[in-house]
Amino acid sequence: MKNKKTNAARILDRMNITYKLLEYEVDENNLDAVHVAHTAGIEPEKVFKTLCMKGDKTGVLFACLSGNNEVDLKALARLSGNKKVEMVHLKEVLTLTGYIRGGVSPLGAKKNFPVFLDQQAFLYEEISISAGMRGLQILLNPRDLQKATNATCGEFATLHDLLQ
Repeated sequence: MKNKKTNAARILDRMNITYKLLEYEVDENNLDAVHVAHTAGIEPEKVFKTLCMKGDKTGVLFACLSGNNEVDLKALARLSGNKKVEMVHLKEVLTLTGYIRGGVSPLGAKKNFPVFLDQQAFLYEEISISAGMRGLQILLNPRDLQKATNATCGEFATLHDLLQ
């Protein structure tokens, strides 16, 4: 996979945005962002997962939030101009976005869906997002991610209870 360029990376190249690619070993049985963080050697709060969601008014959207958090559905609905939002069924994600579970990126999907970035991203100089395939992360400044995706920023994440 050396020097593999994904659509997400090519978009950043075209925009002259600085980023780094980071490969990690994929565990097909555990694709969650916290596991990716540990495998890739990144703090879990800096690995931002991209969830494919659907609003009742606006349709499909991406929610980017720290891997150790969960979406506050009511807060995301308010931020996105919906009365309610819900996860897109896993079987629909590939058809809608061109991405598979564990490799959904807010950049380079089949369509330019609206992106919502949790404001916690701005606590860090650098965050990690999927490069659009399993086993490859993009490290970049959150302001650059906001610029590249034209993301709307706000507070819609709640800390995941790891004791469940």
